[in-house]
Amino acid sequence: MILKEKIMEVLDSVKDPEIPVVSVVDLGMIHKVHFQGDQATIEVMPTFSGCPALEIIKRNIEQAVESIPEVKSLAVTFIRHPIWTTDLISENAKQELKKFGIAPPEDQVNGEWHVPCPYCGSVYTTMDNIFGPAACRSILYCKTCKNPFEAMKPVSI
Repeated sequence: MILKEKIMEVLDSVKDPEIPVVSVVDLGMIHKVHFQGDQATIEVMPTFSGCPALEIIKRNIEQAVESIPEVKSLAVTFIRHPIWTTDLISENAKQELKKFGIAPPEDQVNGEWHVPCPYCGSVYTTMDNIFGPAACRSILYCKTCKNPFEAMKPVSI
């Protein structure tokens, strides 16, 4: 297995600390993996610039990649361009988010955000609070199954 494949494999084991069912790879946060000789450089797109979990994510990436014997030197950097968008989230991650009780980001229609309930699939939902437990999520309520739930805010360019 070539080094880049090994790096991507271990990066797929690095979970988002706030949403432990999805990896940084499935979230689309890994922009580039460079390596020259025994040095690896990983460019990571933060989901939000002010995310409080960035240092934890960086440390977890470093620990995972440093477990590869061929990597003797590693640099992990957060980049601001291009910006991360919810379009980068894999289909697998969207399914895992639903199972976890978080509605994955949906496409906006005419500037409106329609969010189906991750529990019952109903679109008879309402925004309870645009400010959720993290900058990337809001709290909604399903009027069909009567469950509150979180939804990832759509981010696009």
